[in-house]
Amino acid sequence: MTKTTSIAAASALAAALFASAATAQTVAFLMPDQASTRYEEHDWPGFQAAMGELCPDCTLIYQNGNADVALQQQQFNSVIAQGASVVVLDPVDSAAAAALVEIARSQDVKVIAYDRPIPDSPADFYVSFDNEGIGYAIAQSLVEHLQAEGVPEGSGVLQINGSPTDAAAGLIRDGIDRALDASPYTTLSEFDTPDWAPPKAQEWAAGQITRFGDEIKGIVAANDGTGGGAIAALKAAGMDPLPPVTGNDATIAALQLIIAGDQYNTISKPSEIVAAAAAEVAVMLLNGETPEATTTLYNTPSQLFVPAVVTQENIKAEIFDAGIQSASEVCTAEYADACAALGIE
Repeated sequence: MTKTTSIAAASALAAALFASAATAQTVAFLMPDQASTRYEEHDWPGFQAAMGELCPDCTLIYQNGNADVALQQQQFNSVIAQGASVVVLDPVDSAAAAALVEIARSQDVKVIAYDRPIPDSPADFYVSFDNEGIGYAIAQSLVEHLQAEGVPEGSGVLQINGSPTDAAAGLIRDGIDRALDASPYTTLSEFDTPDWAPPKAQEWAAGQITRFGDEIKGIVAANDGTGGGAIAALKAAGMDPLPPVTGNDATIAALQLIIAGDQYNTISKPSEIVAAAAAEVAVMLLNGETPEATTTLYNTPSQLFVPAVVTQENIKAEIFDAGIQSASEVCTAEYADACAALGIE
């Protein structure tokens, strides 16, 4: 059974459990930006499919804030005006989202913080992957790789974090810091990437390559977009071989870079898993039930999923054998030989 199939089966089981599910109500799904393709390609379709099983009579509204705080606030107010009883919110700005939670609370609307937490005003529930754990995992994986390759102690690495307005990016950064601080390597320079924008990460990395050159023995990038930007800068500078670069999200582009040997790792975290969990929480809230939390984060009952690190060594098992992506999607003509060398067919 593929992971996609197992998610569908879990949704079907949950639908049976919610046989007395909420009568037709409105649920909004508000995502933060379009810099990452995951929201349109994975999160929203996953949520939509799960809600179709759990509450087929519910009305769903999808909006994307396009990295604009004011636009997301307008969207939030609009969906409440349209009668949303539950809002699943992945905030553009985690601090600004506190005011949105207060607005919702004043109108008896439930808020599920999604992917990015809202530290300053507890939502009704938080669903995400373990972001601090992700940061630690990608950085520790790189550290162990550098050690295995015999890179001398005291050598330098760059650190590219996510958006400074994203609390989840802060958690990822904390995890990266924990791994690097305990490592024998030195952080040469660090950057918070506005809006997670790959071109901004690329521009910054280009400047650091000019500054440090061959002193850069690795780059810890907080997601695949920023990692891809760093790799583009390295290639433009003519660095050969490329130092290992991390990522996170297992985008198709990143998987291709790993297969080609240009990116060292990423994180496999099928967004459909979190989307399906958010749908289950939404239906429980519609029914007046209390969702079961596995932990608490920022005074918010939470459910956090632990993802897997992916490198060339396990990409076949974690991505292709598990049904996360198909070889036909990833192994295009440019990557066919490299895929074959890894046994991906």
